[in-house]
Amino acid sequence: MIDHEVAFVVLTDRVGRVLMQHRGHDKRAEPGRWSPPGGLVEPGEDALTAAHRELLEETGLTATLELCRVLEQVGADGTGIRLHVFEGSTDARQEDVVLGEGLAMQFLTLEEIETKELASNAWALLGRE
Repeated sequence: MIDHEVAFVVLTDRVGRVLMQHRGHDKRAEPGRWSPPGGLVEPGEDALTAAHRELLEETGLTATLELCRVLEQVGADGTGIRLHVFEGSTDARQEDVVLGEGLAMQFLTLEEIETKELASNAWALLGRE
């Protein structure tokens, strides 16, 4: 049974870096870890609308997004979670990113991502698992 739906955005800049969020320490899920930006799909909202809303709220950016995968997971507390992962690209530069949530929001290379303390599902979200 699915209890929550979440939309994530894997946004790539023109040189192939991926936008990653350093989650705040106050977050219930995966505090202090890195993952692509995203959040809960609100009641009455579809996943694509949620992805666009979360991207704008968390980064100040907009992009054309395409659904690339849907993952289902069971949380540590037994709740079912459906993850909608959207991909897009942008001409935005780091200085165009407005930090709307979290400790940091940075475009990172895959090598840089490998050095971070990642959320448990980060590689799956990135399509690298």
